[in-house]
Amino acid sequence: MGDVLAGFQTVWEFDTDSMLIRFERGIRTPKLLQALGERRIPFEALSGVELAVGKRGTVVLRAVPRPGADPLMDAADGQLKDAYDPYRLVLPAERETLADYYAERIRESLGPEADLPAEAHLVTVPTPPLSFKAYDGKASFDGKAISFRWFWTGASSEKWKVGDQRFRIDELTGVEWRSPESRGSAGTAPREGAAKGGAAKDGTARNGIGRGSPKGGGHGHLRLLRRATENQPPGRPDQDPAAVVFGMGYGLVHQSLPFAAAVLEAVRASSPVPCAEGAQAPNRAAAPRRDPADIAERIRHLGELHTAGLLTDDEFSAKKAELLAEL
Repeated sequence: MGDVLAGFQTVWEFDTDSMLIRFERGIRTPKLLQALGERRIPFEALSGVELAVGKRGTVVLRAVPRPGADPLMDAADGQLKDAYDPYRLVLPAERETLADYYAERIRESLGPEADLPAEAHLVTVPTPPLSFKAYDGKASFDGKAISFRWFWTGASSEKWKVGDQRFRIDELTGVEWRSPESRGSAGTAPREGAAKGGAAKDGTARNGIGRGSPKGGGHGHLRLLRRATENQPPGRPDQDPAAVVFGMGYGLVHQSLPFAAAVLEAVRASSPVPCAEGAQAPNRAAAPRRDPADIAERIRHLGELHTAGLLTDDEFSAKKAELLAEL
């Protein structure tokens, strides 16, 4: 397309197979969008596009990501406020005809599997902070493991008893991120659903709010889902040594969500897709040849993960060889 569509705090730049979403810096731009900076979204990562009437004489154009295509949106699990949604473009109402034109162009560019969940992440994970401070501890991620170091001013006695924690990526099945700003987070439970290596699941929640939790405001948490306890019901986040708890002033969304997305991406990258019990492994020799441009794009994405420390040298070399073998 080669066109540019500028809205409030956000600009969409269109290419033949993707669009670049850029977020302006400024006092009115939410910190999460400022932290993201810009994101390239392949059209194959989208399931559709929506156009609706907004507030105060505006129209809203929103690209809809496929489940499993974007680790950031998988980790967010539908909890982001509209203003924080990185797939949302707000335009003056008089530009509705132009917005409708681009909405139709995006629909024409959608991939053949737009209605299906993505089998792999198609959108590059945002660069996370190496660490962030929650209410009861500090979370750090070095690309291979996540560490929790407890604060004596906020951590519960249960966490103090077990001490600081370190979890390797290969010990995890996913992450569970709860926003302190989502509906029902101030004393009631947000939606329960954990992002396990891809798309999130919905259900009913129990939120642990008690000793060791921030006082006042909303309550959120980041919980690491472990293979060793995946068949056990989750405990209260303030007592779970695999979780950090935060409120409105601790573990801010623009810090904790990219952190959670990076962990989720690393977990999925390190977890091979299992075959059903008794089933034979897929016959790769019989699979259709892949588009070389698609292979090159995926290798470029792997290179970014490797540079960011989310893949080891061996993991990068092995996955690159697998992709090259599909040519």
